[in-house]
Amino acid sequence: MCQIYWRPLYAFLRKHGYSSEDAQDLTQGFFADLIETRAYAHADRQKGRFRSFLLGALKHFIADARDRTYALKRGGGMILETLGETAIAEAETRIARTTKWQANEVYDSEWARSLLRQALDRLAQECALAGKSELHGYLTAYLATPEESAVPYEEISRRSHRPVATLRSDVARLRARYRSILREEVRGTVVNPAEVDEELRYLCRALAAA
Repeated sequence: MCQIYWRPLYAFLRKHGYSSEDAQDLTQGFFADLIETRAYAHADRQKGRFRSFLLGALKHFIADARDRTYALKRGGGMILETLGETAIAEAETRIARTTKWQANEVYDSEWARSLLRQALDRLAQECALAGKSELHGYLTAYLATPEESAVPYEEISRRSHRPVATLRSDVARLRARYRSILREEVRGTVVNPAEVDEELRYLCRALAAA
């Protein structure tokens, strides 16, 4: 959960005016508190989306931390230290492009990207287990970028020694599985299956505005 959702929470804090260091501290403190108190177990699927629950929990944590002058030690926690400077730098680059955005808008956009990233990671793991990591490496660009921007099929065919027609079928299967995994990820954040399409449309709008 921490690995998947730290980016939208971190971005929300940065847009609220916290420095990068303070946002890291608060994000880490929030997850540590969430784990210690098992507050995530209080998330009631019948009361709304997990996206809203987590943001509400963060706002409560910030208010509580402010009231208690919450003391956090940089570099001493177990959550963000595994991410490294690269992940933080990438998050900062995205945040810098949202100067006119409100904190909630940035949060929703980063939430959508986190779900997409998780779906891609799961797909990569499935391909690895099936012994198709190399093929996935060749074709993953067709999932994350417009097809016209990806390496031409003819070039991939030369590298992979697979016919172009076969590669097109491979991409179609990967896309179908990717969409299925993404729906599974979204399904885990909403109340019932009927809300999946609505949530997907909302997240697509959040991404399109980015």
